[in-house]
Amino acid sequence: MSQTLPLRLHHHAWITDDQEANRHFYEDVIGLPLVATWTEREVLSGAERAYSHALYGMADGSALAFFQFADPKDQEEFKTDLNVTPLRHIAFKVETETQEAILKRVSSADCTDANAHVLDHGFCVSLYVTDPNGLILEFAVDHPDVEKIDAERRATAHADLARWLAGDHTSNNDWR
Repeated sequence: MSQTLPLRLHHHAWITDDQEANRHFYEDVIGLPLVATWTEREVLSGAERAYSHALYGMADGSALAFFQFADPKDQEEFKTDLNVTPLRHIAFKVETETQEAILKRVSSADCTDANAHVLDHGFCVSLYVTDPNGLILEFAVDHPDVEKIDAERRATAHADLARWLAGDHTSNNDWR
């Protein structure tokens, strides 16, 4: 059975309380260009609301999108509460030079709340940064043997999941 997969991520949307602070972080510090700002009025949840929708582009055409409402009551209604955990994040594939440049810009920008740190997962090395909205971003550099690693995991994905669900919680990450 052949399935058609989505082509790519179109965008990931989030709420921000401060479009300018968000723009500064994503465009000036992280390096994602502001590619569109939509300012709209439309009926959402039974009421007409005014909001802006700013999108920051990536190389493949996908984007991160951030909404801010004009009315503080609307902003509060649509704001997303975030249970902060390092396991809830958005991950981007980058090259080593890009990862190093982002870390340097975050450090130079004195983004103390960004909590920038690097972890070596074996199959990739990741830079984690927290944005002004509390959203955690991961910038991952794949291991040089990424094709071999991917082939191994694809070949055993179902068996690994079944083993885990059956209670065998031993690690299968031999790349650390």
